[in-house]
Order: sequence, then C-alpha cells, then structure tokens
Amino acid sequence: MNKTILITGANGQLGSELREISESYDSFNFQFIDLQDLDITDTVETVRFIAETKPGWVVNCAGYTAVDRAESEQELASMVNGDSLSGITDGLLQYGGKLIHISTDFVFSGKSGRPYMEEDIPDPISVYGKSKLRGEEIALSYPGSIVLRTSWLYSVFGNNFVKTIIRLASERDTINVVSDQVGNPTYARDLADVIMKIIVSADKDNGTFYNGIYNYSNEGSCSWYEFAMEIKKIAGLKITINPVSTEQYPLPAKRPAMSVLDKSKIKHVYGITIPGWKNSLHSCIKKLNK
Repeated sequence: MNKTILITGANGQLGSELREISESYDSFNFQFIDLQDLDITDTVETVRFIAETKPGWVVNCAGYTAVDRAESEQELASMVNGDSLSGITDGLLQYGGKLIHISTDFVFSGKSGRPYMEEDIPDPISVYGKSKLRGEEIALSYPGSIVLRTSWLYSVFGNNFVKTIIRLASERDTINVVSDQVGNPTYARDLADVIMKIIVSADKDNGTFYNGIYNYSNEGSCSWYEFAMEIKKIAGLKITINPVSTEQYPLPAKRPAMSVLDKSKIKHVYGITIPGWKNSLHSCIKKLNK
C-alpha cells in the first residue's frame, strides 16, 4: 500500500496534532499542506495536485469552522466544507488512494434526546452544519472513504474553547457560559491518534479498510458550562463562571441542544479505546502549562 499521507488543513488544530505525532510513524511519508500550498476549492488544481502527489491517503482536516460567520458567508462555507471535496474525490478516483474526511456533530439538530448513531438521519440547523453535511455526501460518494464525525474539538494549537476560557480568566473577573447545550469535548490529539490507528490497521491487514461513517469524541458528556468549570478547576483559574441559557446568550447560528455521539461502531470495528474527556482535558492543560 502507498505510504504517502497527504494532510490538508495542516495548520489547524487537528492538522497540527497530526504533524506532531507524525514523527512516531517513520514508515509513512507525510505531506502537510494548507491554503498557501493548495486552494482545495479550486477543483482543477486539486485534481492536478493529487495526480502529482499520488497519495495512498488523504486526511482532509481543512474546513471553514467560523460557525457564526458562516450564516453571512454561506457561499464560502459551502465551497470550503462542501464543494471542495469534489476535487479531492475526483483526484482520488483517478489514482485510487483512501480518504479520511473530518465532519461534525453539527450535521444533527440536537433534538433526538439521545446519543446520535452513524445511521441517524442528519438534520442540520445552521449554515455550517449544512455545509459539512454536503462535504460528507461528496466524500461518501467515493468508495474508499471514511467520514469521521467529531465534536467540541480543542488542542494546544489554534483557537478553541479551552484556550479561550484560560485567556478570559486573565482578562475578566466573570464570564457567562451556556449550560443547556450538551455534547462531547474532544482532544484533537486523541482524534489524531485514532486517524493513525485506522491508517496503520489498513496498512497492516493487507489493505483492509472499512469505509463509511464513524463517530469519534472523548467519552462522557457535559454542557459548555460544565466544560468551562472543569477547565477552571484543572487550570486553577480565578474567575467566576455563571451558567446561562441559550436564550440568554443569542448567537447568529443555532446550535444543537444535545449532540452527544455514540461511539460503539468505531470501538467495535477498529478496536479503539476512548479516553474520558476529563482525563484528556487534563493532558491538554498540562501541555499548555509547559
């Protein structure tokens, strides 16, 4: 099997985590690209790039992630999160590599009242969610693809909720955090490890590859308020955090009220052991403190 792994969105949270762990996988040849290397919304250019690179794997971490701004930048969000997949899948169709595409819990409305399974019917309630669903559909039209749905991603890299809470604690005495939206925080390092486990297992088992959709997030669920309180506790922050309702904290884009992901499938198919969200948060904050 071809040992080249092409990673798009290389400067984002997940791309940066993959870059860091890539040193432990010296049997693979990693190629990290971001917007300055390739505009994935340019289909012709993307097909040409894949034809030249001939990757065994494309891990698509690129994405338009400004959830609220997407409401007014619908076309851009749709191009980056949706249409750009056409260039990647067209390129791979000609060459035959595998695709791992990163998606989100935002493809669901959050109204089911129970953890979402992979086969549940998506029902996005925001422009961002709709654009990500479009990307999933294009990715899955290519037979050699996996869509990994994740949620509430954070890392030592990039901008995220964990780093925002820590920063706000140094700037303010009090903040309000929404307490009626529930989901699974996910440490991007754990997700990066899982991506490499999937690639390694397919590489080892003579190319055994189980395509389709998989959910991955850390174990356990919480509200954004509970997440913030745990960050405060672990990081030893001196800040007052008040719980507020979604109604009291209006934002341009609607969020799913409960977007907990069921991970039974990835555990069963790939034998993945998933760390609890509090343990992973601990690891991340320890690293940030260094």
